[in-house]
Amino acid sequence: MTTQSDDDFRILTEEKFLGPTSRWRRFGEPVPAGGSTQADGSPDYGLFGPGSIVWEVLLHPAVIVLESIGQSLLQLTYKPIAAGIRDHDPLSRKARAGTLTFFDAFERFQRNSGMHAPMWLGDTATAKRMAQHLHRVHQRVKGDVIDTGAPELGGYAASGPRDAMWAALTEMDAILHIYEACAFHGEDPPARLSDIQRDQYFSECAAYLRLVGAPEEEIPNSVAEVQALYDRYDHLFGHTDTLDVIPETGQDYKQLSADVMQRNFHPSQAPAIEMLRKKFGEFRMPILGALSPRTRRHAGLDEEQSVEAEQALAALLPAIREMQQPGKEAETMRLMWGPDAVMLIGAARRLHSQARRALR
Repeated sequence: MTTQSDDDFRILTEEKFLGPTSRWRRFGEPVPAGGSTQADGSPDYGLFGPGSIVWEVLLHPAVIVLESIGQSLLQLTYKPIAAGIRDHDPLSRKARAGTLTFFDAFERFQRNSGMHAPMWLGDTATAKRMAQHLHRVHQRVKGDVIDTGAPELGGYAASGPRDAMWAALTEMDAILHIYEACAFHGEDPPARLSDIQRDQYFSECAAYLRLVGAPEEEIPNSVAEVQALYDRYDHLFGHTDTLDVIPETGQDYKQLSADVMQRNFHPSQAPAIEMLRKKFGEFRMPILGALSPRTRRHAGLDEEQSVEAEQALAALLPAIREMQQPGKEAETMRLMWGPDAVMLIGAARRLHSQARRALR
């Protein structure tokens, strides 16, 4: 597995690590919100637009630098998503084929935010095109078994209404928690939004859930409705020892992946390994501390560990504040969101800043 002929997939160059625009782009260059007009001639601001609470939260530097880890941690507590990755993700296929590398794991993580940016920050046509693309990709992500140890849970379908809803809702829920726990405002420390603002945030998120095909009757419009959904679907959250077992082969997906990546190690992969260490090593407990107690329970933390996670977040806040500075944020934005998203974020921030000034 480490013969000379394998060098093409084992060696990581700086150019490959940073990534070309094509790593994130689908269907040509995205059109930013406000970059086109609607039938009546008014600007097309897409799903949210300037002045929205979603943009106020999403565009903050803390969210830009931490969104990917927060989203990953929360989404992986939803068992159907974990099962879909286990059975169908390119990482799983490469692990079974013996070609998985540390860079593959990083690259999968790297693509996430930038491929969502067109839906969050593009005009309506851009948002729809990306949503339709992801829907087509996810149509093959389905299976009859969520957990071999709990057959009563049934199956999953990533493009189905239930699982599409939870994929989108866990994204937006994680973003809100990251903002409230980690977003510094000048000299002011992170703070929770008002109850009215939190309800408005989820009311605005309804447009995104509708775009991805969530069942209309379940789309929440307030914090209370979101919590009621979590209660209703609590049986589909959490982790078990058997959730990582691939039904077809009986292999433990995570252990198989770790073994194959280690066998395919090459010193050039160090930058990818370092990013994975930071994101899933150093930041795992602090970011779990930023998420809800419910999420920490679903992630397998007991009460003592949950408190430790909150303490880890408090200890890391000075470093998180430093990460939000323009230079540091720009580095993370380019690496973890990609060139198109850098453009979309810049355009949205200009519009949002104008909208906020107009309200003063």
